[in-house]
Amino acid sequence: MATTITFAQQKGGSGKTTLCANVAVELIARGHRVALLDSDPQGSMGRWFMARLDRMQGAPDVDFSTASAWGIGYEVSKYGPTHDFVLIDTPPKIDGDLRPALKASDLVVVPVSASQVDLWATEGVLELAAREGKRPLAVLNRARAGTRLTASIKAALSDLEAEAAEGVIANRVAYAEAMGRGQGVREYPGAKAAADEVSALVDEILAALEG
Repeated sequence: MATTITFAQQKGGSGKTTLCANVAVELIARGHRVALLDSDPQGSMGRWFMARLDRMQGAPDVDFSTASAWGIGYEVSKYGPTHDFVLIDTPPKIDGDLRPALKASDLVVVPVSASQVDLWATEGVLELAAREGKRPLAVLNRARAGTRLTASIKAALSDLEAEAAEGVIANRVAYAEAMGRGQGVREYPGAKAAADEVSALVDEILAALEG
């Protein structure tokens, strides 16, 4: 059966969709069969998928579905026997509609931008995940390396009810540029530093799932 990973954060602008897409591309490159579920009405993941569809001339290497909150369990079960991973992109809000995605998940990845406001916003997601018996993996995302703020937010993550990823995803233009082309950074020319960040994060995700 497929392993299900949900990407959740109640604050918009955390880079949740970008992180989800890049993790999917990295898993595909490692030989896994991946399906994406988009439950965010904004539809950013769907637009990325359509750009990828065009780039691959109608033969994409990832499967894609949209689902309302309460349709997520059905979509996950549909992909379960045929895929290795199902990745769920959720809306930037925290309410009961998130619960079906959390319930279906083997791991919840919570991207946190390097700001105190984003750190506060994370608490609601973590509380809801805890009620569903899930211990999330918090990832510092869109960070500026070497700044005092980034260091303090990363330290604060360790005090939350979540595992804190060792790796940090930096604030790089390559992430946005690759998304616009339906790619992940590992496929985007000149984005080796970003690709290395995503690869290291996927290593941590796989280790968390095994643990």
